[in-house]
Amino acid sequence: MSLGKGDPVPPPPGKGEYEVKFASRAAAVGWQDLCRQAPGNTLDAWIQMRTCPAPVVPTSRHHRMKGDLATGTRNGKSYPQWQIEVTGGGRIWYLFDENATTCWLVHAGTGHPRQTD
Repeated sequence: MSLGKGDPVPPPPGKGEYEVKFASRAAAVGWQDLCRQAPGNTLDAWIQMRTCPAPVVPTSRHHRMKGDLATGTRNGKSYPQWQIEVTGGGRIWYLFDENATTCWLVHAGTGHPRQTD
């Protein structure tokens, strides 16, 4: 997703923060849907990814995925995959690349993902 005239200007990561990037166009579209449906909760999720993407004490709303979904692949490398529950059904999934200080947003959606049923 390229930025252009009229698009919001994303802030760069602050000291000790992580960059959040879209892994796909579908994730970007889902992010926009979440922003419209639950702007406050989506902002909170973005802040969590920026400041504490892999909490030492996970919660029921922010935790590492389990089973086959515990890791995801990007450019041939495996990374831990995390989930943030934004709304009752809305979820964000991201790959945490600690070495590159980046969270790759692989899924964002307003409905509960079928893969976890």
